[in-house]
Amino acid sequence: MMPFAGFDMPVQYSGIVDEHMAVRNAAGVFDVSHMGEVYVEGPHAFDFVQQLVTNDASTLTDGRAMYAAMCTESGGIVDDLLVYRFSEERYMLVINASNIEGDLAWMHAHNPMGANLIDRSNETALIAVQGPKAMEIVGRLTDMAVEEIPYYHFAVPAPGTFLECQDAILSHTGYTGEPGLEIYCEADRAAHVWERLLEAGADLGLKPAGLGARDTLRLEAGYCLYGNDITLETTPLEAGLGWITKLKAGPFVGSDALAQQKADGIPRRLVAFVMQERGIPRQGYPLFDAEGQEIGVVTSGSQSPILGAGIGLGYVPRDARYTKPGSELFVGVRSRRLKALVGKTPLHK
Repeated sequence: MMPFAGFDMPVQYSGIVDEHMAVRNAAGVFDVSHMGEVYVEGPHAFDFVQQLVTNDASTLTDGRAMYAAMCTESGGIVDDLLVYRFSEERYMLVINASNIEGDLAWMHAHNPMGANLIDRSNETALIAVQGPKAMEIVGRLTDMAVEEIPYYHFAVPAPGTFLECQDAILSHTGYTGEPGLEIYCEADRAAHVWERLLEAGADLGLKPAGLGARDTLRLEAGYCLYGNDITLETTPLEAGLGWITKLKAGPFVGSDALAQQKADGIPRRLVAFVMQERGIPRQGYPLFDAEGQEIGVVTSGSQSPILGAGIGLGYVPRDARYTKPGSELFVGVRSRRLKALVGKTPLHK
């Protein structure tokens, strides 16, 4: 266990590699109840969401979710988040635990239309079941055809019909690169849901997984972590999140600055890489080119259980010599410079 964002969080249960491989080959269950949930309600809900986030909320229909970012006026990332649409007048924003207080203040400061913002973080639990067996396991606990929920869609069971939860959401989303469901429920039902999931998946290889495996899984998938790979000092365009930055959808906070950066030329790019020599890249390690010139920095790194090699993410100049898959980079590990190759995400097969 370790403290994280005001919570006591499990780092590992049976071991990071064991949990990682369970998710890749069968399924793992994560308690991620530390995440924040903010509801946006009322006749101005859509207008609020549309001007707050980088993605285009007009493409959402009831029962769909999207990945997005909130930015400062200068284009820096306040947070990355999920946006769920229940109706045109009701949305849920799922935000990072370490940012809940700051995100709420930011939302209130950028709410000129007066949408109703309701923080339900403390009363909402979130349990993620991820892996190729995840749908089958959750399907054993409900009459709903959960395997038919499309990617980035969600379903709302009738009250009391999913493990006696009165307010559950089953969401086909995740942070591991595997299929799975994220289960939102009232906090006082979390332990019951957790225990029933472990019972239902015991014969299929389901294992509890902690923060350690969550980090190695998301790195293999090439997913960003707020505070490491994306921060107030990085823009979505630099982080390779142009696909969630819809500049033509209408103005949002930071859109002018991002449009200007795009016009001027994006100076750097976040890339994924795989070590070709023995060594584990860590946050803050320098990145060099073949001539020994320092060109960037590692933002996240670990050992990949699937590849059996060190992997990482880092910022380099936006130049094909450094960003094209197969390009050589060198990671400064203590007094050595170890070779790495830029990879295409996801890094795992």
